[in-house]
Amino acid sequence: MAGPPWKNIYNLSEQQLIDLDTAENLIEMMDLSKAESMLLEMDKKSPDCVPVLNVLAHMYGRHLSDFESAIKYYTLVLDIEPDNAWARDERRKYTRYSSYD
Repeated sequence: MAGPPWKNIYNLSEQQLIDLDTAENLIEMMDLSKAESMLLEMDKKSPDCVPVLNVLAHMYGRHLSDFESAIKYYTLVLDIEPDNAWARDERRKYTRYSSYD
């Protein structure tokens, strides 16, 4: 694998890159159970891995409408990267959605 077309600022291993790409492909194919299992296993191994936390949050919010879990994972991202504007905006969006329940 030649590596991602973006800068690997999180110093993900080759296996992490492959697994993250596989999980994102599973989400695109709507195999959400398999993607979730894979991402949760990745999170267990590297609980502070921002890309994994972001993908989990995105999957829970956009694809599973589990807004509480999306908020939880975006909050974890913001605990690590307080200036992460994308995570902050997404968390704010899902907080609004969850308040309607």
